[in-house]
Amino acid sequence: MLNPILGIVLVFGALIFFHELGHFVFAKRAGILCREFAIGMGPKLFSFKKGETLYTLRLLPIGGFVRMAGEDPEVVELKTGQEVGLLFDAQQQVTRIVVKGKEKYPQARLARIEDYDLEKELVIKVTEVGNDESTTYRVHPQAHLVLDGQEVQIAPIDRQFGGKTLGQRFITIFAGPAANVLLAFILLTSTGLVYGLPLDEPKLGKVMPHGPAAEAGLQQGDLVKTINGEPVNSFQDIREIVKASPNEPLQFEIEREGQPMLFTVVPEVVENEATGETESKMMVYQATYFSITDSVARGATETVNFTLIIFKSLGMLISGDATVNDLSGPVGIFTMTGDAAERGFQVLLTWGAILSINLAIFNMLPIPALDGGRLVFLGIEALRGKPIDPHKEGMVHFLGFAFLMLLILFVTWNDIQKFIING
Repeated sequence: MLNPILGIVLVFGALIFFHELGHFVFAKRAGILCREFAIGMGPKLFSFKKGETLYTLRLLPIGGFVRMAGEDPEVVELKTGQEVGLLFDAQQQVTRIVVKGKEKYPQARLARIEDYDLEKELVIKVTEVGNDESTTYRVHPQAHLVLDGQEVQIAPIDRQFGGKTLGQRFITIFAGPAANVLLAFILLTSTGLVYGLPLDEPKLGKVMPHGPAAEAGLQQGDLVKTINGEPVNSFQDIREIVKASPNEPLQFEIEREGQPMLFTVVPEVVENEATGETESKMMVYQATYFSITDSVARGATETVNFTLIIFKSLGMLISGDATVNDLSGPVGIFTMTGDAAERGFQVLLTWGAILSINLAIFNMLPIPALDGGRLVFLGIEALRGKPIDPHKEGMVHFLGFAFLMLLILFVTWNDIQKFIING
């Protein structure tokens, strides 16, 4: 059993981290300047800079982002006629353009900007203070603009998201959802590696103390041959017979260390905490075995199966067999994650995998502001042979984001009402 809050932090931290890591890794591979890698939204709690990227942890655990050069307006803009301070390297390339706070850089050359190109030509034409002659300087590709101590690295066109090929941009966006599918596969594979894989044969695994099976004398490793004289071939056979026999004596013929034995078990009726329904159980786990190759195969199979189930649910939503009222928002998902944590780490791993696949599929929906919506715009660009106007695309994404916020508010209100009704 895990603390519910810890379980929520672990699951959502992993989901967000892997999603953004997918974007980040392929953006870096494409040569895109990544200004910030953020986990969470809202105010910064913690940050550090390594290389060109600022890594931040933010207050609200409801998302994250990779801020790539060229996707948003730059923090600092230059204007002609503006007085700036210039710092140079040994090759007389400009490495710092001090926009504000020049008194902190007494070694900087003061100059007024006549013209500049920090994207393609990487030059700046200035008139130095005290000298009426114009001079054009080369600007280092990793030069910084400085504003009161805040430094922003310039982004030449070949370092911007929009300056990359259509294929590079597609992979960079697609890599986020793909990383979530990979995470689901890792989690589902890990359950087999850590907790073992279920055996098909009717062998008993861990026997819970003080349960009906333990009180009857059954032990871990017992091989069940018959129940009430009927042969059993799998653990599922045992499960079904026990489920259909609440409070009824069942005679188990078992084999223990090569010796046949008889035991009488009376299954106990208990309430399923997840569904609220009563079930007949004898408090025995299925026997397991350990195999790396089988764990990997099962992880892949379960990833595919859960993906198909989620697509089927999405189809029901589209066909009308399910409604928006059936959806859960952040409150409901947080609650279910906390419940999974209380049921144990194995359950939490499986639940985390399901959420990760959900996140991947949701992000691939062709809705503006989501990864799927951005991929649609790239598809349109491929058909047109030229990109859509960034301002128009930005407006569509803004409207999509507003729609998503309304949807989240709606399903959150539904969650709250459900909790009130269910007490």
